[in-house]
Amino acid sequence: MDKFFKISERGSTVATEVVAGVTTFLAMAYIIFVNPSILAGAMGMEFFPAVLTATCIGAAAMCLFMGLYANRPIALASGMGINAVVAFTLIIGMKAPWQVAMSVIFAEGVLILLLVLFGLREAVMNAIPVNLRRAIGVGIGLFITFIGLKSGGFVVADPATLVKLGDFASPILWVGAAGLVVTIVLRAFKVKGDILIGIVVATIVAVVLGTIFTHTTGLPHGVPKLFAAPDFSTFAAPFQKVNGKIALVQIFTPALLIFVFALMMSDFFDTMGTLVGVGSEAGFTDKDGNVEDAHKMLVVDSVAAATGGFLGASSITSYIESASGVGDGGRTGLTVIVTGILFALCVFFSPLIGIVPEAATAGALIVVGFLMMMSIKDIEWEKFEEAFPAFLVLITIPLTYSITNGIGLGFIVYVLTKLLRGKAREVKLLMWIAAAAFLVVFLQGPILKLIG
Repeated sequence: MDKFFKISERGSTVATEVVAGVTTFLAMAYIIFVNPSILAGAMGMEFFPAVLTATCIGAAAMCLFMGLYANRPIALASGMGINAVVAFTLIIGMKAPWQVAMSVIFAEGVLILLLVLFGLREAVMNAIPVNLRRAIGVGIGLFITFIGLKSGGFVVADPATLVKLGDFASPILWVGAAGLVVTIVLRAFKVKGDILIGIVVATIVAVVLGTIFTHTTGLPHGVPKLFAAPDFSTFAAPFQKVNGKIALVQIFTPALLIFVFALMMSDFFDTMGTLVGVGSEAGFTDKDGNVEDAHKMLVVDSVAAATGGFLGASSITSYIESASGVGDGGRTGLTVIVTGILFALCVFFSPLIGIVPEAATAGALIVVGFLMMMSIKDIEWEKFEEAFPAFLVLITIPLTYSITNGIGLGFIVYVLTKLLRGKAREVKLLMWIAAAAFLVVFLQGPILKLIG
């Protein structure tokens, strides 16, 4: 095992990898319930058990694939954001049958896989200037921190100021604070497994407070069921018949094909950002931000996108929460194999996992966000045409709540800035193409209106 996963070679141990795998799983476990809630809300709540089954099996299979094939600690599961597009835009907004919506996901996954196999996806990654790569990692760190602050109740929405300080009378904030304080104290004393211990302590606090404050949403209460039978009715969604036709052939309309392209761009650059961000923390990027084993990881991620559409689980993608396991010392594929096994068990024991609330992972995400800020010092701030696009990337990723949006705005401004300063020759061809593609994505609303 040590030789196959290169555990000692990467400065880790089996115990560390197992702890990191559990930490990653706990940081991602919310998707087991959130994804079915979003998708079944549009498909019909009778599909909740089926989407839950698809979510768990898809995540398990792809985590195992990543661990065994790429041997990197990048976990995968159904992606937040894309699942919302599937539910609210394709199914509810455009009235597409859910099988057709999943066919859009399946198609974009196949297209991304083709780009990887022809080397284009990796070539785009390598064409990104080093300062933008560093900014992507920092921006994702800020994004993770903001997610942690939000899930822990430290910041809440406000109609006047967009966000404000959370309510210190809220039990949810107490849960988030418990996890954060424990994690900070343990890390200060260099205790291994600090992030996992913080999540466990926060979960215990949540169970206690959930019993006391049974009216409070977001905290578990009562004794959960232990077993749930799997439901496979969403499997092979693109090849199910809808209105007498195979669902997959029904995506060939201008509007749906635009969504295939738009979602492909989102998957493409979300994953790229995740690999650069987590890779810098895990030590598999070089000084220029180039990601080792990028091709293998991109193959897995591309297969995962298509697999998500096939299973009816929305696009399965690389998870930025993988950084929590990396923060606990995970350095090899064994980390995500442990994560995958836990997802597989959840096919049967999903109600039990429900006792880990989103707030319990807040401390982990905040601390990991801090760790990912380190490379901000390496951005060449004295070079305006390099620094300003980098600044836009790192600030707009959290503020638009999207890795893809931040990268896209940074790419466009980078190209324009170089052009205006007479340095267009320094921009690689693929950066011009990527910037133009992002411009099309950002203008997809007007384009859809033009084509009706």
